[in-house]
Amino acid sequence: MTDQHKEDREKNTGWLRAGVLGANDGLLSTAGLLSGVIAGQASHDQILLAGIAALLSGALSMAAGEYVSVSSQRDSQKAQLHQEAQEIRKNPELEQLELCRIYMDRGLDEVLARQVSAQLMRHDALAAHAREELGLTEVAKARPLQAATASAISFSCGALPPLLIGAFVPHSLALATLFIVTLILLTALGAISAKIGGSNCIKGALRVLFWGAVALGFTAIIGHILGQAIH
Repeated sequence: MTDQHKEDREKNTGWLRAGVLGANDGLLSTAGLLSGVIAGQASHDQILLAGIAALLSGALSMAAGEYVSVSSQRDSQKAQLHQEAQEIRKNPELEQLELCRIYMDRGLDEVLARQVSAQLMRHDALAAHAREELGLTEVAKARPLQAATASAISFSCGALPPLLIGAFVPHSLALATLFIVTLILLTALGAISAKIGGSNCIKGALRVLFWGAVALGFTAIIGHILGQAIH
């Protein structure tokens, strides 16, 4: 596998895992909210309104938070690159020596390490130091707008099933349907997330299933108690 293919694979895997986690957040947070509202004997219109509000507020909140976070990361990367560029201009010999030592630490002999570092310094010194010294690659490059958009979309996809259940399933069946569908989807997302991360799928699925059931059950009980108190 070429380096380009490896970078593409790492990049796609990162986006896929982030998407799965975003969908998991959207699913569980929206289902949890609606389980409390349904258990509290809210009307159909109130359930639908709560679901829409949960989807929109959650998606926008995720997008805003991700944009701010990744923008800060991008600013930090730019500052690191700017400082590294200044150091290369001021003392290129020292920077080449740093690059040489990095390759020697990775197993190259001194002669070969000097040759490699010299060639890389002549080709693109900043790119070489960004990759080898700072760990900044194209895969790790911060993209705030893409990250915000992906977070909003993945959260919305996860929040959509609970919203549809609240909108179209009869009130008498809504809570049970919400629990069953949400737990099935959480189990699937947990397995997918574990698969992407290279861990045990069954363990990952059961972990998400357990805590999802706890969250749904807790919010349903609280919603029922508050609903009884209000009515």
